[in-house]
Amino acid sequence: MAVSLPVVNLATATFECIYGRGCDGICCQNGRPSVYPDEQKRIADNLKKFLPLLRPEARELVENVGHLSNRRKDGLPMLRVVKGWCVFFNEGCVLHKVGAAEGDKYRYKPAPCSLFPLARNDKGDWYVRQHGVEGEAWDLFCLNPQSSPMPAAESLADEVALAERYMAEDAATEEKTKKAK
Repeated sequence: MAVSLPVVNLATATFECIYGRGCDGICCQNGRPSVYPDEQKRIADNLKKFLPLLRPEARELVENVGHLSNRRKDGLPMLRVVKGWCVFFNEGCVLHKVGAAEGDKYRYKPAPCSLFPLARNDKGDWYVRQHGVEGEAWDLFCLNPQSSPMPAAESLADEVALAERYMAEDAATEEKTKKAK
């Protein structure tokens, strides 16, 4: 099922992830993404793959109290943070690294991390997070349109395709639910 993903400011937004080229992963600092139930299960089912790659303090926390905090965003639990960083951050995202090694860098990452800087507003419209757009409060340099001349339509092709895939999966699940009734 083909899904066309309209992104309201994709034609005008600029964005370039420069992790490892001047950015040390600031979006993972105090990053507390919400985690959907299927993502919670996928992470929990594969935790043994991630534990050896975690920072010592993160591994200890995850082993003792788990990777999900009691904090909630949009009704969903959020990943834990230790010493100011997501528990899965260790010189990059451990979930991303393991997924990439297995052939899909998004396999284990929560949707907000995988799709960043794509987001949805209160009306359900997709947009590229930028300073001054939709009341963006996160003051990350990469969200400043002046930081990069790279068109977001070019740099975010993978993220847009992933969002389209998520939308198609949601539509297929909805259709199956309707048929089951």
